Amino acid sequence: MEQKGKILIIDDNEDVLFALNLLLEPYVEKIKVTTQPSRIEHFMTTFHPDVVLLDMNFRRDAISGQEGFDCLEQIQHLDPQAVVIFMTAYSDTDKAVRAIKAGATDFISKPWEKEKLLATLSSAVQLSLSRKEVGRLQEQVSALKGDETIPELIGNSPAMSKVKETIYKLSDTDANILILGENGTGKDLVARLLKHFSPRSGDAFITIDLGSIPEQLFESELFGYEKGAFTDARKAKPGRMEVASGGTLFLDEIGNLPLAMQAKLLTAIEKRCITRLGAVSPIDINVRLICATNANLRELVEEGKFRQDLLYRINTIELHIPPLRERGEDILLLAEHFLNGYNRKYKKEIRGLTREAKAKLMRYSWPGNVRELQHTLERAVILSENNQLRPDDFFFPATDKRRKEDEDEELNLEKVERRTVERALRASGGNMSRAAELLGITRYTLYRKLEKLGL
Repeated sequence: MEQKGKILIIDDNEDVLFALNLLLEPYVEKIKVTTQPSRIEHFMTTFHPDVVLLDMNFRRDAISGQEGFDCLEQIQHLDPQAVVIFMTAYSDTDKAVRAIKAGATDFISKPWEKEKLLATLSSAVQLSLSRKEVGRLQEQVSALKGDETIPELIGNSPAMSKVKETIYKLSDTDANILILGENGTGKDLVARLLKHFSPRSGDAFITIDLGSIPEQLFESELFGYEKGAFTDARKAKPGRMEVASGGTLFLDEIGNLPLAMQAKLLTAIEKRCITRLGAVSPIDINVRLICATNANLRELVEEGKFRQDLLYRINTIELHIPPLRERGEDILLLAEHFLNGYNRKYKKEIRGLTREAKAKLMRYSWPGNVRELQHTLERAVILSENNQLRPDDFFFPATDKRRKEDEDEELNLEKVERRTVERALRASGGNMSRAAELLGITRYTLYRKLEKLGL
C-alpha cells in the first residue's frame, strides 16, 4: 500500500476481526474494530477513519445484506465523503451493483484473497485522501475569489519608497514577516503586496482579523473542528491555517492573541502541523506567515502579555509602515487618488482641490492615517457642490479653538469616548462597519464600547 491510513472494521465475527487486524496491521496507520453497529457513530466521530470495511450481515443466517445498507446510510449521514468497502460471504452481482449505487466504494467477498484485499484497500485510502485534498482546495479556491487584482501602494515619500524597496527585496523569500504601524496606515495592503510578490503569489491568501474574533472562537477559527466537537459543530470545518496550507496566512492584530492561543500557534509553527478541535490525528500544514499589529510587542513581552519565543518566530523580517503625517506630499497623492475613485462612485465631476484645501490637508496631523484621509475625501465628495474641493469641504475635529469649559469637560475620558463614538455613528449613518473604520477600531471593539457606554 502506497500511503497508510486509518481503518475501521465492522463485522459480527470476532475471528474475522482478528484475522483482518493481524493481516492489515503492517500496512496501515491505525486499526479500530467492532462487532456492534451501534458503535458506528462513536468511531466515526472520534476515530475519523479513512476507510471503513463493513460487513453486510450481522444476524446469524442473514443473507439479504440490508443491515449493511442501513449501516452504510448511517455512515454517509455522519460523513458524506466516507469511503466504505462492503464485505460478505454471500456475494452476487446484483448485490454488488446495489452496493456501489448506494455509495460503497468497492465490494470484497469472503474468504478474501490477500493481494486483492490489500490492493483494494490501498486504492480506497488514496481515494479518501484525495477527497480530503479536494475539500481543502475548494476552500482555497473560495478564499482566492476576488483577490486577483494587484494592490496599489501609493506614495513617493522617502519613507514609502523604503517600504516598496523592502517588499521587492523580499520577493524571493518565504520568511515570516511582521508588519508594524499605527491603525489605518495600510498594513493589510502591504500584506497583500508581500503575497503578490512572493513565490506563493498564485496560492491562497487567508486573512484573520484577531481583533474581531471573540476569544472563545480563536482556536476553532485557526485550527478548525470536527463534526460534534461542540454544540453547534454540525459538520466538520477546516481552520484558516489548514485552508492556507501551501499559501500565505495573514494574522492581523496579532497583539490581541491570548497567551493560551499564543502557545498553540507557536507549536503549530514549529511542528508545521495542527489538530482540529475534536480530532486526534494532526494535519500537516505548510504556510508562510505574515502578521501585523499596531501594538508594541516588545513592551507586551516585558509585561508578560506576549511570548518572546513567538515574537522570534513571527518577526524574521520586520516592516515598519510610516504614519501619514510623516509622508509629506503623499497626502495629496492619496487625496487625488481617492477623489478620482469617489467621483466615479458617486457620479461627480469634481476637478481636484484648491490650493487652500491642499494646505489644510497638509496641516492636519491625521491620527487615523490613510483610512481617515479616505473617509474624509468620501464625505467631501458626497457633500460638496463645487467643481473643486475647498477647505470648508473638509471637517476636522477642533483642536485650537475649544472653549475653556469644553477643555475641562474633555478631561473626563468616558465623556470624550461617548461623544467620539456618537459622532462616528452619526457620520456613518448608523453603519457599524463604517463607524468602526472612522474610529480606527474593529467592529468587535466598537460593539464592546457600545455595550460599555450603554449606547
